[in-house]
Amino acid sequence: MAKIIALANQKGGVGKTTTAINLAASLAVLEYNVLVVDADPQANATSGLGYDLREVETSIYECIVDGADPKTAIQEGEIEHLFLLPSHIDLVGAEIEMLNMPDREKVLKGVINKIKDQFDFVLIDCSPSLGLITVNALTAADSIIIPVQCEYFALEGLGKLLNTIKIIQNRLNPDLEIEGFLLTMYDSRLRLSNQVVEEVQKHFQDMVFETLITRNIKLSEAPSYGKAVVMYDASSKGAMNYLNLARELLQKNNMTKIDSKKKAAK
Repeated sequence: MAKIIALANQKGGVGKTTTAINLAASLAVLEYNVLVVDADPQANATSGLGYDLREVETSIYECIVDGADPKTAIQEGEIEHLFLLPSHIDLVGAEIEMLNMPDREKVLKGVINKIKDQFDFVLIDCSPSLGLITVNALTAADSIIIPVQCEYFALEGLGKLLNTIKIIQNRLNPDLEIEGFLLTMYDSRLRLSNQVVEEVQKHFQDMVFETLITRNIKLSEAPSYGKAVVMYDASSKGAMNYLNLARELLQKNNMTKIDSKKKAAK
């Protein structure tokens, strides 16, 4: 049975899609079957994994609105064990079309339930909003990873997101947990970066991942080649960061295939 994790933060540009692509690829390299569900109309996870959006015939939009079988929509990735349920710009209109659906907050959960038995992990890349599609993702998920960039406005809007999570826990998904806060775009040379790390760790303590995702040029370049960073440059700092995050996630969930005494690669 898959562990379903949503990557969400209504603030844009914090590293949600980068994390979805590269955490999924790192887990796949470690031989776990992973499905990336691209629940963002911008479809950056789809293009970032090397798919031409013009060639996507069946996307998450058809699965949600038309009841298409998600098994027919799943694409295989370049990496063995990595799969994608692609997005499409049509998803922009899905929220309006879903308004009159019964249990409209649980439509995505129904889609994922049809396929989750085939995977170890399902990672849902959410759009930068707290709209109906994101609510669907949080209702379908077991847990949520919240990327937080190490910049000035980092904590702005987190209160609103945490409030939304609380509402979903109370009304739609009582089992939803916060998997962790992930600090992204960290630059050890900048005092501001270090201040944000301290502030987030002080506020959220054990809920913050130990792994920091540092600023890395290879991490920025990889999506333009339609590749995860581990395939673009496996020796880069960005690839190491996400492999460490994958191992930390596995150890946290007691799913690791390695001896827990062995530390993550440095």
